[in-house]
Amino acid sequence: MVENVGRIFAAVPLPTEVRMALADRTSSLTIPGKVVSRENWHLTLRFLGTVDEVTYERFLAGLSPIERVPSFPIKLGGLGGFPNKGKATVLWAGIIEGAEELGRLNEIVEEAAQAAGLEPEDRPYRPHLTLSRIRPPKNIGPLTAETLDLRWSCHRIVVYESRLGGGGVRYEPLEMFSMLR
Repeated sequence: MVENVGRIFAAVPLPTEVRMALADRTSSLTIPGKVVSRENWHLTLRFLGTVDEVTYERFLAGLSPIERVPSFPIKLGGLGGFPNKGKATVLWAGIIEGAEELGRLNEIVEEAAQAAGLEPEDRPYRPHLTLSRIRPPKNIGPLTAETLDLRWSCHRIVVYESRLGGGGVRYEPLEMFSMLR
């Protein structure tokens, strides 16, 4: 019998110094909803959901092209909301540098997911960093005046397992793919 690996996603991690700076810059803000813990901050490339071992191994094999992608700078800009700032269900930090390159990484990850037998993602990729999930929706307009101006070099992606537990969700790194430096 084939066993499930778990709830899997691929993402770009934030370096520790960026996490600390972002936590410092957002600490004085009144952020509505369920705030994502700083340990879980990342830029999602693709959520796969629960997958079995065979699908997981095929997915990992499809990620080898990442090792030929040059590293690139990422810069966080302002805050925004999905679906819009007037009725936001998600508060996010936007990407003002590196979005095109993140889109290319997403294409590689998406191709690997489909080659592993998963259905194509039905939503267009919009790189962002989720800061809070808001239920019911709220107007986050005043927060959109904030600017973050945080930059780092993207030089790897990580495949994580999302583990639910008594202390909330935890993201456990399973595999890492380094890019060209």
